[in-house]
Amino acid sequence: MQNTPPRSITVLSGGMGGAKFIQGLLHGIRTGQVPAAADAVVTVVANTADDIWVHGLKVSPDLDTVMYTLGEGIDPDRGWGRREETWSVKEELAAYGVEPTWFGLGDRDVATHLVRTQMLEAGYPLSAVTTALCQRWLTPTHGDGLRLLPMTDDRVETHVAIADEESPSGRKVIHFQEYWIKLRASVPAEALVFVGLDRSTPAPGVVEAITEADLVIVPPSNPVVSVGTILGVPGIREALLETTAPVVGLSPIVGTSHVRGMAEQMLTSIGVEVSASGVAGHYGARSRGGVLDGWLVDARDADQVARIEELGIKAVAVPLMMTDHDATAAMAASAFELVR
Repeated sequence: MQNTPPRSITVLSGGMGGAKFIQGLLHGIRTGQVPAAADAVVTVVANTADDIWVHGLKVSPDLDTVMYTLGEGIDPDRGWGRREETWSVKEELAAYGVEPTWFGLGDRDVATHLVRTQMLEAGYPLSAVTTALCQRWLTPTHGDGLRLLPMTDDRVETHVAIADEESPSGRKVIHFQEYWIKLRASVPAEALVFVGLDRSTPAPGVVEAITEADLVIVPPSNPVVSVGTILGVPGIREALLETTAPVVGLSPIVGTSHVRGMAEQMLTSIGVEVSASGVAGHYGARSRGGVLDGWLVDARDADQVARIEELGIKAVAVPLMMTDHDATAAMAASAFELVR
């Protein structure tokens, strides 16, 4: 990245962590805390491997979390779903005994899934549906300065293998959402199965958003089931290797654990050390076939900077807790400066 402020910024995002980071990034651009052009365009490429069909409706949790968060419609306490939500539909379905009862759709949230499902069944791809939904949520607030793209239009789902004494094989495979919501990631994940990922293709605009960017950011999203699935779409990792833009990431691990979510469980399931340097090594340096040029770790993990730089990744330790918009904007500014 040259000294001229970047005008095209692409973020590879999961749900809550990524959405909160992007919110701080946009705040920093507006207030001048982040050294980007005032008319910078931020493109978010969101994970869709968490998607699930529930009660006949197509639910895209990460797309919706980013959309609701940046459109000021998210429930701030839960960090997902709509604010001021009601649950009449969920209660009525439970009264009928309709499964799954562990996955609740709020009444307001159902409207989004109904629109998405109807458009998909009418033949529109997920990327076009997402653009249509964002006309309500993002365009009025951010104009043309923010774009939200699904990583792929193809159906991709993450499944998790867990132990099951009643199964002849000793294990069973469940949807990621069941593992996360119903089981609360309380049992070890023996393996991850990314259904359809190897046959998927990037959604329209995704490759260009990476190759034509001035800066690519990997926020503190889950490195295995959020960013990891984005990188697993054939063509996206190659675009990251091809782009002239620097690629800088922020560690989702602080100390010896994740701040929120289940990065610890997912990293353990694939044999990656649960540390800031462990995740940096998992992503790898672009100069050595990986995806990172720079990596931010939390100030309390400053002793890992040297180890990360030995991997060929430029690193710096700064506060990485997203306590408010200003703190998050400061994180984004540090990411810019690291690869400036």
